[in-house]
Amino acid sequence: MDWQAEGFILSTRKHGETSAIIDVFTREHGRHLGLVRGGVSRRMRPVLQPGNLVKVEWRGRLSEHLGNYTVEAVNSRAAELMEDRLSLAGLNALSAMCRELIPEREPFPELWDVFSIVVNALDQPEIWPALYVRWEAGLLSALGYGLDLSSCAATGANDQLTHVSPRSGRAVSASAAEPYLDKLLRLPPFMRGQSHVTPEDIADGLKLTGYFLETRVQWNINKTLPEARQQMIERLNKTSED
Repeated sequence: MDWQAEGFILSTRKHGETSAIIDVFTREHGRHLGLVRGGVSRRMRPVLQPGNLVKVEWRGRLSEHLGNYTVEAVNSRAAELMEDRLSLAGLNALSAMCRELIPEREPFPELWDVFSIVVNALDQPEIWPALYVRWEAGLLSALGYGLDLSSCAATGANDQLTHVSPRSGRAVSASAAEPYLDKLLRLPPFMRGQSHVTPEDIADGLKLTGYFLETRVQWNINKTLPEARQQMIERLNKTSED
């Protein structure tokens, strides 16, 4: 059997003397590994960099086999971002989160769409961090742990939502949150549709999504979030201080 699709390279590792195993995130087939013969050659190395959009053809005798890829470059995003440490940190975090949290061979088309938007915005530091936070919120939803930001968990009101309960993942209004501020997670306004975003909002958004990804998703498999995510946060903090 075989199929064709466009996808983003998530990782590449050498296999044998001349081949490579690549992890590709496609819209139609999800995160899918395969073997590229000659993948470590001088011609193919630049193509198989994480973040690059490629056209792949996968062939395998049975669907459960590793199979073989033929790969054609579509957009070499990695080379464009290599010179900027913040953009590269964002790309590394995005790729690592996909590799470690998304089940293999399960399609998540909406998550792929937002992934593509974030990758294409990584050269715009005033835009992509908020998009990245929204992508993590989408990842939670795709994995069955979505946040409920539609109304207050205590009052049912849908205005002045300022916090999220770490127990339920539901929003809490300002008045209901007041006695419990030390126990709640702040809900950045941009996650409720407001356009203005501050560095503090990004930090709170990453703390919010990170908490639920850590305790709902990774806790069940005795893992923490990828180190690349923390490195991105440190780079964002440093950038906001400069």
